[in-house]
Amino acid sequence: MTHAHITTWVVAIILFFVAHSLYKSGKEKPSKIVHMVLRLFYILIIVTGGLLVSAIYKIDGEYIAKMILGVWTIGAMEMVLVRLKKGKPTRVFWIQFVIVVILTILLGMRLPLGIWSFS
Repeated sequence: MTHAHITTWVVAIILFFVAHSLYKSGKEKPSKIVHMVLRLFYILIIVTGGLLVSAIYKIDGEYIAKMILGVWTIGAMEMVLVRLKKGKPTRVFWIQFVIVVILTILLGMRLPLGIWSFS
């Protein structure tokens, strides 16, 4: 299940940048389609993450922090695209996205179900 979760967020990040570039280039219909597919991947990320957490016997604070950071990452991605679509400034949400995605990935890889060991 870990690989499915990682695959969904990697694809989501790629779709995020594709949607961003389409919005920047003014292609309304393709950007809307990619944005809707990205929203489907948000759901898949949450479902696969929920399945990972349900497989854990004891949930501690690090897992709760990872879940909060994951939802915050999705929120920052969505806010960047929505504000870009409306023509509003996105700098604050870009900063949040970069910081939170790095923290989420590092914390996720550090946890026992992750694939890195920082010990």
